[in-house]
Amino acid sequence: MKKPAPAAPKRPANAPNEVRIIGGHWKRTILPVAKLPGLRPTPARVRETLFNWLGQDLQGLRCLDAFAGTGALGFEAASRGAAEVVLVEQDAGLLSALSRTKTKLTADTVRVERGDGVAALRQRAGQGLDVVFLDPPFADGQNDALVLSALAAARAAIGETGLIYLEAPRVWSADELAPIGLQVHRQGKAGQVAFHLLRLLPVP
Repeated sequence: MKKPAPAAPKRPANAPNEVRIIGGHWKRTILPVAKLPGLRPTPARVRETLFNWLGQDLQGLRCLDAFAGTGALGFEAASRGAAEVVLVEQDAGLLSALSRTKTKLTADTVRVERGDGVAALRQRAGQGLDVVFLDPPFADGQNDALVLSALAAARAAIGETGLIYLEAPRVWSADELAPIGLQVHRQGKAGQVAFHLLRLLPVP
């Protein structure tokens, strides 16, 4: 008797070389993930928590993703109606992938910009952005100086009710954030990822 052929292995719902937009107009759209050292897209469950915090409808909000990578955070925001999303990325290959995704989605509210994320934020000081996404390279956990620079620049770029999302390899405490003029609004941890939603400290 002929043995039945083994069943083909099921493809993972979120394969290592791709992530999916999880909500909004482009829900389930696949974003490619290049095989680059240090490229670490925000996990789906963390993105789901973040956008539960931000709200599912981001109509009218102006956002900037300072270390865009795959664009998972920025495209997620645009999918949920953000009026303007700037994706900043240095790597030429990732930049091309972001531009292809923008074209594929006809994402007219998204702008892809080549450059340094901190410098891009400094250029937007006083512009009153609504949401800034900060997911800098973890660099084996030694990225505190980069995080501090990015937080300071983001603080200057957001408006009074603006929010900053920070993803890092460790939790940032209230004592560390206060000198920058920021406080924790929400925070969580998933595996080796600590994530924070920050807002301005009230002026005394």
